[in-house]
Amino acid sequence: MFLGIDIGTSGVKAIVLDSHGAIVGQGTAALTVQRPQPSWSEQDPDDWWAATNAAIGSIDPAMRRAVRAVGLAGQMHGATLLGDDDRPLGPAILWNDGRSFAECAAMEAELPKLRAISGNIAMPGFTAPKLRWVRDHAPATFAKIRTVLLPKDYVRLCMTGEKASDMSDSAGTLWLDVAARRWSDALLATCSLTTAHMPRLLEGSDISGTLRADVAERWGMAQVPVAAGGGDNAAGAAGVGVVRDGKALLSLGTSGVIFVANDRFTPNPARAVHAFCHCLPDLWHQMSVHLSAAACIDWVARLTGASGAAELFARAELAGPASGPELFLPYLSGERTPHNDPQVRGAFLQLDNDTNPNRLAQAVLEGVAFALADGLDVLREAGTTVSELAVIGGGARSRYWGETIAAAMDTPLVYLRGGEAGPALGAARLAQLAVDGGSAADICTPPPTAHVIDPDPDLAARLAPKRQAFRAAYPRIAPHHP
Repeated sequence: MFLGIDIGTSGVKAIVLDSHGAIVGQGTAALTVQRPQPSWSEQDPDDWWAATNAAIGSIDPAMRRAVRAVGLAGQMHGATLLGDDDRPLGPAILWNDGRSFAECAAMEAELPKLRAISGNIAMPGFTAPKLRWVRDHAPATFAKIRTVLLPKDYVRLCMTGEKASDMSDSAGTLWLDVAARRWSDALLATCSLTTAHMPRLLEGSDISGTLRADVAERWGMAQVPVAAGGGDNAAGAAGVGVVRDGKALLSLGTSGVIFVANDRFTPNPARAVHAFCHCLPDLWHQMSVHLSAAACIDWVARLTGASGAAELFARAELAGPASGPELFLPYLSGERTPHNDPQVRGAFLQLDNDTNPNRLAQAVLEGVAFALADGLDVLREAGTTVSELAVIGGGARSRYWGETIAAAMDTPLVYLRGGEAGPALGAARLAQLAVDGGSAADICTPPPTAHVIDPDPDLAARLAPKRQAFRAAYPRIAPHHP
């Protein structure tokens, strides 16, 4: 059996995969995000480790004893700063933190070839600008930094004592020469760092170390190997078979991501498209990234008193598609693709006397769908062909939302059995590759299809005027930054 662990933003998920690729056990533990100031987003790294132990502890002990290898996936871009004793120097600055916008501009001005090396525009979500912010605003802390790790790699350090990372997660730091798959001295220098501050680099299916004896005892396992793993989106892609050129997925987690696998490095930073390494050798990928997707569902559920996502989806369905004029712009934490605007914030527009919680719920589903469609349009503008999207993440549980998204995108959505396991499934498959070898094509196969949602032309026609209004709304709210 193989254990996959995903260090997410809202929680840690652990799944056990048998040798036939079936999920036979799983456990979860919740996490919270701290926002001490506007645009800030932080977590305590030790909370990741506590949640990892809790999630694994909830899995059947017999399954844990049978585990032969572990793989890791996790939220990308988080800056985990360690001192001489390998202990965190403070909270980790997360992927959806927007404080370092000025630092991004300074980095690009200082190193004009930054986009050519990294394949990406400098954005506050990436790790590098966060470190430059720490250097400039908290110099005493910066002076103590000996190592910078990404979230899943801090958990790896706790598990194995090893400082290592994989190519896909490291590509999201803005310190990687993505085409060459190695750290870039020039990019690191923009943050006054060197390769000595970085973990060693591995491909996702490489073995990064073995469980420490005390961790193995606590988890009820042998001291099994730990695969390098992947960033959450790349690992999610490996889990659902998006490991060949042109294959694509839609991840509906806290954020929303459209991910397309490429057999070569194909950057398009001008339109805020991400170009990263995949978690498997000789593969890269493009992504359009939306900072708030399922996060908007949870937010409007709290706002309207719904008990949770399921009730929110039911309320939206009672209202029906395009049931009112309400528009929702889902920029609760700013936006990446296509606007690259960490300061913009979400908005409801076109409210009237008949607006009610059901119509607000429907407007939120539509707003996220329209934002995802904007991202897909940008990928297609760059010449990327996307004929269908495999759907993963917690948002994949709602067929009704899927119908709205498929119509807004004019693209079929393929729902896979077990697809909601997302990155944890891919992490387990990378663990299997690490110890059993074989090809990704044989191990990272798509799970069975549960159902397919084809775009409904009538629904698309009903949504079209609202999508046009949505696209016109961003320029109207963008100038009103605080």
